[in-house]
Amino acid sequence: MFKLVPDWKDFWRWYSVWLSALVAAIPVVWVQLPPDIKAFIPAGAEPYIMGGMFVVMVLGRIKDQP
Repeated sequence: MFKLVPDWKDFWRWYSVWLSALVAAIPVVWVQLPPDIKAFIPAGAEPYIMGGMFVVMVLGRIKDQP
């Protein structure tokens, strides 16, 4: 059975939720950006950026938060 964490009602405060929302928004924002702004991101850097965001997301999840 699916069991929620005891403080599930405070999910909106968790850093990992904020970062997950940011990761989910990136593709939507990316499509809207003009090509000259996209040119600031080096070719082939996207996997490293997303991988870094994943690591930060995990760290946000395991960090003790008030």
